[in-house]
Amino acid sequence: MAGHGKTRPKNSGTKKLFENPILEALSRTHIMVPISMWLVLSVILGWYAFTYTNMTTGTIATLFLTGLLVFSLFEYVLHRYLYHLAPTTPKRAKIQYTFHGIHHEYPKDKTRLAMPPILAIFVAGAFFSLFFLLMGESAYAFFPGFLVGYSGYLAVHFIVHAYPPPKNFFKTLWINHSVHHYKNPESNYGVSSPFWDYVFKSFQK
Repeated sequence: MAGHGKTRPKNSGTKKLFENPILEALSRTHIMVPISMWLVLSVILGWYAFTYTNMTTGTIATLFLTGLLVFSLFEYVLHRYLYHLAPTTPKRAKIQYTFHGIHHEYPKDKTRLAMPPILAIFVAGAFFSLFFLLMGESAYAFFPGFLVGYSGYLAVHFIVHAYPPPKNFFKTLWINHSVHHYKNPESNYGVSSPFWDYVFKSFQK
């Protein structure tokens, strides 16, 4: 299984995932499409929080930063326990490969470095509904932080896979994620930050 280090990653190329041409086209996206979507939505929700709720600026800022932190944990848990789901049955193996294994096999395929926008819209709607159910109008400040965290993850992930090692602060993140892909896929699950890898002792140099 590619996601578990049993398939050697290819340095270039892509692979057809679906026989249906519509599904195949929908499984790909330019990275700026989802990043732009989520940043625009974050601005709209943040504007709503400031304009139409009674939350103070301090409360909004705190909720926004909490959303960022929660996303970083969500990113780690999703990557470790869903994307690297143990392929113990053919069905689980297929799910894991579709979600993430193909990315480990073709890590430089720029069209599959983000969730396709159509699917992502439904997922985002489900998450916002859940957050609104749990925290009411606070979701208008919390969810933008969550989305900005996701956008940052997408940007870092793209930089790591699309470019050679940068000569700035991204270099540490580039090396960190490269360890996950080319050295030990059972380590370094954090892409936008290695923080939770340190916390849960899954970091490897």
